[in-house]
Amino acid sequence: MGGFIDINAPLEQEGTKAVVRNWLKKVGESVKEGDALVELETDKVTQEVAAPADGILAEILMESGDNAMPGSVLGRIGSAAVGADRSAPPAPATAEVSSGAGESPHYSPAVRHAAEEYGIDPATVTGTGRDGRVTRADMDRAFAAMAERSAAKAAKALPSRKIPHSDMRMAIASHMLQSVATAPHVTAVFEADFSAVMRHRDEHKAKLAADSINLSYTAYIVSASVAAMRAVPEVNSRWHEDTLEVFDDVNVGIGTALGERGVIVPVIHQAQKLALVEIAAKLQDLTARARTNTLDPADVKGGTFTISNHGVSGSLLAAPIVINQPQSAILGVGKLEKRVVVREVDGVDTIQIRPMAYVTLTIDHRSLDAHQTNTWLTQFVRALEGWSG
Repeated sequence: MGGFIDINAPLEQEGTKAVVRNWLKKVGESVKEGDALVELETDKVTQEVAAPADGILAEILMESGDNAMPGSVLGRIGSAAVGADRSAPPAPATAEVSSGAGESPHYSPAVRHAAEEYGIDPATVTGTGRDGRVTRADMDRAFAAMAERSAAKAAKALPSRKIPHSDMRMAIASHMLQSVATAPHVTAVFEADFSAVMRHRDEHKAKLAADSINLSYTAYIVSASVAAMRAVPEVNSRWHEDTLEVFDDVNVGIGTALGERGVIVPVIHQAQKLALVEIAAKLQDLTARARTNTLDPADVKGGTFTISNHGVSGSLLAAPIVINQPQSAILGVGKLEKRVVVREVDGVDTIQIRPMAYVTLTIDHRSLDAHQTNTWLTQFVRALEGWSG
């Protein structure tokens, strides 16, 4: 298209899909190459798309709420001369006459797809986009309203409160559904005694705190996972139809809750090369930036194994924890609490109080079998219970 340069969504994105979140420039504004133009949000990270050249933002093709596939044209940049006379890109020689819902050429691809899927004519929908343009979010709301009206006719509605799904929540839901549909999930449950870990942490946390490093229990869990990978490297893998790809680098993702916004999984890369203190420092940095929405796209890419430390919110056991596709396994760690256990001392059974937690490994049964799962958990628990520093 002469005189105009396309603004494209990245060909590589971290997450199941990207949604246009917010345009940072308006049509007619001057832009410089590298200026942030628009924000895209996935289930894992929010990223900015930069201007590919100097010029004028001539056209916005995808509005807030539209799905942006890799390589999609989000808008176009024109030269300064084009921007001065506010000329639009050349129109097609002939316009297709709309013969049904969603076929009118002024609707975005996402809106036309929604029209076909929902059976709703966009012309009947009130648009909230620029200049009253109908967006995908408008179509979704119209469909939800139609479904709600149908349900009200079928049964008397109970008193309730409805909260619209955020783009992140919708993306997480899609990713979880895809994982369960793809992989046969199987969960094994072990129990771990954290006595040795607690002793070590009590001896070293004050010294590390002086260096502004929080020595969390999760750091020990990451380190113990690395130790278990040495015994069963197949857990650190990805299933392909013809092969099992086993990774040398142990890139550990840590599920991090963002309150009502959802969950994000920042990654500690090459954890097998890091000492406990280095793991603790990286974990502290990633968690802080996750909760302030300042992670870089690279921070959530490349994970080969994921940990869900769900016990921090109080649960004893969660099973199955949905695998973070396309990985082969996910570790779950329940609430750490004091329990009465039986321990043999000098050949005599004794009743003791120990800090215990249930740990689970949920596997893709295509990639792994029971003996590998149990061996991995055995080594993981052994690493925690035998911690000596």
